Formats: sequence, structure tokens, C-alpha cells
Amino acid sequence: MLALWDLQKTLPICGALLIAALALGGCSSQLADMTPADAQAHAREPGSYLPVHDLPPDRDQATIPPEQRAKIEAELAAARDRQALAAKDAK
Repeated sequence: MLALWDLQKTLPICGALLIAALALGGCSSQLADMTPADAQAHAREPGSYLPVHDLPPDRDQATIPPEQRAKIEAELAAARDRQALAAKDAK
């Protein structure tokens, strides 16, 4: 009988503490958005979009010649095949 009396006494207190914790937890997201007083203000430009039509300047370097490109691709394919073989051997 004593345990039931203690449960009836502590249940409302626990409920009130739970409600208070949830209420304060809801406020924490608003507090996190606040900036400190000594923070530097930075200006934002509203509605600034990336420059879509501005093209980068032309490259100063020449493109890779086709024979050098084929050599690089062959080296990459050989490395891929070696890794696939090593992975198969590891299993």
C-alpha cells in the first residue's frame, strides 16, 4: 500500500518535469539561432544568383594529345584490372 501511495505522489511531479523539459527543449532551437552580441555583422546580398552566362577564361594550356590520352587510359585500365584481380584473390 505504501508503494502505491508513493507512485500516486510522484507521478504528477514526474509528469510536470517531463512537460517542462519538453517545453524548454522547444525553446532551445530558437536560442541556437541567436547570434552573440560581439559577432561581426556581414552583409548579405538578397537574391544573388550564380553567374550562369559568365564563361571562364580560355585555358593557356593545350589539351592532351590523343596518343598521350590513350596511354593514360591504358594505364588506368591496367590498374583497374590489377585491383579487380587482387580483390578476387583476397576472397
